Amino acid sequence: MTDKDPYLVPGLLRGLAILQLFSPQHPELTLSQLARGVGVSRSAAFRTVYTLVQEGYLLTMRDSQHYRLGPAVLRLGEGFQSSRELLEVAQPALASLRDQLDWSAHLGVIDGRHLLYLVRQPASDGLSSLIHVGTRLPAATTAMGRVLLARKSEADIGRIFGAQDPQMIKIIKQNRLEDKQADYIVHAGDFERGLCSVAAPVLDMSGQAVAAISATKMTDQVSHQIIEALLKTAATISKGLGWQPGISV
Repeated sequence: MTDKDPYLVPGLLRGLAILQLFSPQHPELTLSQLARGVGVSRSAAFRTVYTLVQEGYLLTMRDSQHYRLGPAVLRLGEGFQSSRELLEVAQPALASLRDQLDWSAHLGVIDGRHLLYLVRQPASDGLSSLIHVGTRLPAATTAMGRVLLARKSEADIGRIFGAQDPQMIKIIKQNRLEDKQADYIVHAGDFERGLCSVAAPVLDMSGQAVAAISATKMTDQVSHQIIEALLKTAATISKGLGWQPGISV
């Protein structure tokens, strides 16, 4: 597979393959068993297993000959469960928002430098949502992306965008001056002329912004009714994730 796709990382594929060898029937495996399972020599498997142990994805048992899955794997599972819970809570709330306003409704999360769209509820006009689930757009040029970037520290922004993208960091810092204290953000579309979005954050039980929602329409006006409905929906989803009013972001 790696010969056909130059973008795949062989070492990462090997590590993932090793983790998948563990099961309820085989909770403990030796280095030899792991090597055979992924079709490599013991010496080739050792470096991968050693790395997984150091990062907490595998545990060395008392005899130092057997390995078990480590706590880092559980954290990955918790992250997946949290994402699943977010979608389950958000889907009906966004459908209700769409039905109430006839604006397209979306939910997105930060994915590196991009805003990843996870939920789409299109309006009846078919023009207010040209974005589909799985689309990734530059976070700094979307309403939801601006909402989420405004709630990250400058150190986080630097890590995400790096010194090689000073122009993007400049745009983000300019927006942050306005966005950081705002409950919502109105943004004219950079990707479709005449498209306007209003976005607000979704908070988890600790008060951290884990996602954002938006309402989008071909319009040049955003009424108080739209903003109030969006904020109410964001609060509904946040409460469904355990957030309580009064917790600061």
